[in-house]
Amino acid sequence: MTTSPPVLNPRVIALAHYAARAVLERVLARHGVTFQQSVTLRLAAVAEGPVERQHLVDGVVDSLKIEAAEAQAVVDELIASGVLAAQQPSQVRITDAGRQLYETTSAETAPLSARVYDGIPEEELAVAGRVLSLITERANRELAALA
Repeated sequence: MTTSPPVLNPRVIALAHYAARAVLERVLARHGVTFQQSVTLRLAAVAEGPVERQHLVDGVVDSLKIEAAEAQAVVDELIASGVLAAQQPSQVRITDAGRQLYETTSAETAPLSARVYDGIPEEELAVAGRVLSLITERANRELAALA
């Protein structure tokens, strides 16, 4: 019995997301970092210098679709752990320890991601990227309409 490849649908997207996230979370757990903390730390790491705390929170809310209070709590956790530092009342910046943590976890996940994507033709990755971006855009629009 042969089975045809699945058509892209919410279940297929979810299975891919959770499988990839599980790989990432295994790496992060070795460093005592949660997925939410990792997303927040990345936003601070790619910023050019200090970032407005509210801008960081908004980025986490937008990325993870969580409440602002939950994102604020994640920022507080990262400040308490020393990987982010408060600067002035409204800004935060990544610390040297935070930069090291970000670089270490990124370096550890890079070969895993490379193996996951290995052998998938560039054209197919480009099509998948366009389709998933369109789905994200539409889902964000539907989410906004529900608010």
